[in-house]
Amino acid sequence: MRHGILPTILAGLVSALVGYASSFTVVLAGLRAVGATPAQAASGLLAVCLAIGATAIGLSVRYRMPIAIAWSTPGAALLAATGPVPGGFAAAVGAFLVAAALMVLAGLSPWLTRAIAAIPAPIAGAMLAGVILSLCTAPVRAMIDLPLLATPVVLTWAVLFRFARQWAVPGALLAAVAAIAVHGTGGTLAGASLSPHPVLSAPTLNLSVVVSIAIPLFLVTMAAQNVPGMAVMAANGYTPPLRPLLVVTGVANAAVAPFGGHAVNLAAITAALTAGPDTHPDPRRRWVATVAMGGGQLALGLGASLAMALVLLSPPILVVAVAGLALLPALGSSLASAVTQPEGREAAVVTFVVTASGTTILGIGSAFWGLLAGGLTALLLHRRRPAPAATASSTPPSTANAPEPHSANTPTTAGNEPAPARNTAPTADVTAPPDHNTPSTAGNEPAPARSTTFTADTAAPLGRDAASGMGDACAGDGSTREPARP
Repeated sequence: MRHGILPTILAGLVSALVGYASSFTVVLAGLRAVGATPAQAASGLLAVCLAIGATAIGLSVRYRMPIAIAWSTPGAALLAATGPVPGGFAAAVGAFLVAAALMVLAGLSPWLTRAIAAIPAPIAGAMLAGVILSLCTAPVRAMIDLPLLATPVVLTWAVLFRFARQWAVPGALLAAVAAIAVHGTGGTLAGASLSPHPVLSAPTLNLSVVVSIAIPLFLVTMAAQNVPGMAVMAANGYTPPLRPLLVVTGVANAAVAPFGGHAVNLAAITAALTAGPDTHPDPRRRWVATVAMGGGQLALGLGASLAMALVLLSPPILVVAVAGLALLPALGSSLASAVTQPEGREAAVVTFVVTASGTTILGIGSAFWGLLAGGLTALLLHRRRPAPAATASSTPPSTANAPEPHSANTPTTAGNEPAPARNTAPTADVTAPPDHNTPSTAGNEPAPARSTTFTADTAAPLGRDAASGMGDACAGDGSTREPARP
């Protein structure tokens, strides 16, 4: 049956709408928290939408793959948790530029990517969980402070999360708008500027702000966005080259940072909506969906000022509550990554507690101190692995040369002397049976290792075990594989 292109375009437009409505409140709350004015925050939302649209369209057309781009929701949550910084929003913009430079450097230098891969997954997950915890508790506080406004929002989210998960947060947002319209908050849209207005902010560099924002922003964007994005792509049969993607998104971040854009990166949830077989049966045609998604983001970006005006009409706790509902799944996956494995659990708990405390020391936010405390705890509790058992080559000569006791199962030769022991170890000519879980290429040869570097199981923040795999992914050739059929 022929599959037209219209459903593919609609899938891209729906993914753009879902991605925008699910977390634009997180972006605005984060920018406002670090000192942006309403105009600067709206400009930042417009900037990241333009960056998403341009990079998604360009990369998808270049590689003919559904390469979805999104803003860094964990990065925006980091900004919201950090709060006001020395030097105001100008210093935050300077930190955005430093984070963009680190992203470009990661694409140009494999050693930096491998260094990030060496961060244990429990510590990375615990840091992200600590960053977003305060936002995720906002719905509870909102239901206590504003029960008439917050209760319909939470109930709408819960029902849709059960039956139509991808529409849960957009539905909660609509419920919030309806509740505000019914109960009123004393404000109107009259006099609000609804047309897009880019606002240029001159950046300044502040060392404490760089340590508080730039480094954690780069780390959470890499570990919680780029790696899961590659995992979703690999799960659907695509292996785009990671390093060029990092360079392109890093350059885009540097271009939009002066206008308030914090970070864009590879998408994970949006990629799942555009790269799967529901988008188009032919994997070679699915890139059209991400081109449509990019166009949708460009159009939605034009409404950034309207979005900011709606946020200003809402009580602040209600806005943060909607953002918290959007981050609940991320909190669950991050906590699971932090404590599932017994090894490293104590270091992860220390990271989580310190990060969630919100403590600022020497002008540096808690995300950095949590990462540092977790790393030191991991070093303190590190146990050396036991030495491998001695092999036959290390057996003392006196015992190695001694004859073994005769066994009834040992074949004998003439003279009742035991026959030489047969060498039962497989030789180099013995071919192991194929692994049914390993994708193969033409000729039944195993597929290159890098095609399985990012799997669905690696969607959690990057850890030590993925260090070598990240290096393989950095050298990807950008080829497209047919997804394995069940």
